[in-house]
Parts: sequence; structure tokens; C-alpha cells
Amino acid sequence: MENVKLPKVPPAYQLVAFESLDSTNEQARRMAAEGAPDGTIVWAKSQTAGRGRRGRSWISQPGNLFCSFILRPDASVSDAAQLSFAAALSVVEALRYTVTPGIVLDVACKWPNDVLVGGKKVAGILLECQAQAPHGVTVPQLDWLVLGIGVNISHHPEETEYPAASIGVSTGTTVEGMLEALAMSFDHWLGVWKTQGFTPLRNAWLANAKGIGDPVIARLGQETLNGIFVGMNEEGALVLETEGNQRHITAADIFFPETS
Repeated sequence: MENVKLPKVPPAYQLVAFESLDSTNEQARRMAAEGAPDGTIVWAKSQTAGRGRRGRSWISQPGNLFCSFILRPDASVSDAAQLSFAAALSVVEALRYTVTPGIVLDVACKWPNDVLVGGKKVAGILLECQAQAPHGVTVPQLDWLVLGIGVNISHHPEETEYPAASIGVSTGTTVEGMLEALAMSFDHWLGVWKTQGFTPLRNAWLANAKGIGDPVIARLGQETLNGIFVGMNEEGALVLETEGNQRHITAADIFFPETS
């Protein structure tokens, strides 16, 4: 975007802004493959082909935040996936920070990659990466990670499988303010992860999680489980207590009985 004052991001980041893209994640993937540096943030005011987890479409009209971070951490693919929890924490903090003083939002994290306000989804996170396994190396080496974040500010989709909401412009939050606060908070949690590992992120995420100790429904690819959401293990898997046993779930759609 030319002749437009861009949101401020921390010094270690570079913001690249567009009026419209097919998808910020797609653009970030293209730029990462072409050598875009670690810390590049791709931001678009709208998307024509936005998408979420498992290829679901993401409604992308102007007025919401659509951005993707290009990251090149020195980590395995599985460890780098922990940054989705850093992103969720950053969204939670940014939402609380950007609202007008005196407004209190009921914000919570929903495993694995969603943020809720008032029990409804207002943000989603999508991770994509490219990794290589050089000859003789069993653990793939991460080349780049694209971390896409969408936040419903002015509008939200209707009739979704999990109820959605937008925080509303009446809260005082703007797209630009949200992006600035998000980048600042993510920079903090990324630094914590790099220096202290996953445990502080896990603890902070659990402190903001919805439904710990409550019944949940976990829809896996070929299986649906009912149980109690016990917590999250040291690798980021959801711990579900069902029929007297604990299952550690690495991929599923999670619902609470009142939203299923």
C-alpha cells in the first residue's frame, strides 16, 4: 500500500502490506520460498481465498485482521509447531490491550488454534511449513514456518460449525491497533520460547484455556470421543480422560457440549 502510514512492528520484523491478496499465508509461502527473511509479516486488508485449518474457507472482507508471519527458527518441525500456542497467547493479550479502557472481554484459548470471546470463536491460527531431511538425517530440518492469524474485528461468518463472533468496533479495537499489539506480544512470546522452551508457553496457555475439567467432544478423522478436558501435555497434545483412561490427542476438532 503506497503513501499509507503502516502499523508499527518491533524492530526485528518487517511489515509488507497489501490491499488484497488471495491469502496472506499463500503470499507468505511464496515469499518464504523466494528467501524472505525471518520476521517478515504479510498483511492484507482483504483476502479472496482465505482459508483455515483443514482447508476450510475463511471469510475475508475488509475490517478484520489477516496476517501471516514468516519465521525461520532453528528447531524441528514438531517443536516449531508449539508456536501456535505463542500466537494464541499473543491474540489474547492483544485483544485485552486494544479494547477501550473499562471494557472487559471474556477471552479464552481453545485447543488447538482458536481464540474465543464470550465462548465464540473470534480468531484462528494456521501453521504451514517447509522442511528438508538431508541425506543421513532422520529428523527433518525446518526451512521456514508460516504462521497465519485471522481476527474477527468488524464482522464474522454465520452458521459455522463452531459459533463465531466479532469483537465489534464499539470496543475501540482497530485492525491497525490489533496488528501492532499482536506483533509486540508475539515478539515477547517468541523470545520466551527461544530462551526458556515450551513450558512457560504451556503454563500461560493453560491459564487462559477454556474448559479445563469440563466435558468436551473431540472429533478425530474417523472417531468421535467424549471425555473430560484434563489439560495439555509437554508436547502440546490435548489430554482427554475417557472411560477411565487418558488419551493424548494431537489433532482434532474440539467442541463443548453446549456448542456441538
